[in-house]
Amino acid sequence: GETYESLMADCAEFLALAAEKAGAKTFRFRGREADPFAEPERLSVAEAFSRHAGIDLLATVSADGGTDRAALHDALVRAGLRTARDDHWADLFSRVMVEKVEPALGQGRATILYGYPVSEAALARPSAEDPRVAERFELYCCGVELANAFGELTDPTEQRRRFTAEMDEKERIYGERYPIDEDFLAALATMPQASGSALGFDRLVMLATGAAA
Repeated sequence: GETYESLMADCAEFLALAAEKAGAKTFRFRGREADPFAEPERLSVAEAFSRHAGIDLLATVSADGGTDRAALHDALVRAGLRTARDDHWADLFSRVMVEKVEPALGQGRATILYGYPVSEAALARPSAEDPRVAERFELYCCGVELANAFGELTDPTEQRRRFTAEMDEKERIYGERYPIDEDFLAALATMPQASGSALGFDRLVMLATGAAA
C-alpha cells in the first residue's frame, strides 16, 4: 500500500546502508563521484531533457499520452543529435537519454529521475498532477542506473490499451506479436494500490566496494 514516493526514501536509505557496511565515504565509478549519504537530487525527466539537451520533452507528448514523433525529431536536430529516417518517438527518446541525460546523472550525489512519459512506463499509473507522465522513477549514482521503480497501474482498461500499444511496437521492431495476458488483466481489477522497485544489488555492491565493472 505504499506510494512510489516512499520508495524514493527507501532508495536513499539503501545507498547510505551499503556505504556504511562497506566502510565507504564516497562512491566512485569511471571518474565520477557521489556522496552516498547526501539526500538524492530529485529531477523530472522533462527537467533533465531541458537541462542536458535543451529539449522541451512534454511539448511532444499529448494529454492522452500520445507522442509526436515529428516534434521530437525536430528538437533533436536543433540539439545537434543524430536521427534516422525510421526512428520512432521511443527511439529518439532513448537516444537523448543515453547520449545526453544518463551520463550527467548521479554526480556529487545520487539522482532520482522521475516523471517518465506514460509511453515509457507501461506498468505505472499516470501521475495525478500531469496525465502525460507516469509514476515511474529511476535511481542513478555516478552515472550508473541502480533502480527502476513505479506506482503499480491497477486499471485493467488502461493496461490493455498500453499492452496493445506495446505489441504494436514489438511487431514494428521484431516482426512478432504475442497475445495479451488476460489472467493478468483480470487480476489487476482486484489489486490494491501498490508500488515496487527493482534494485540492481550487484551494481550497488560494485559502487560501495569500489570494484571494477
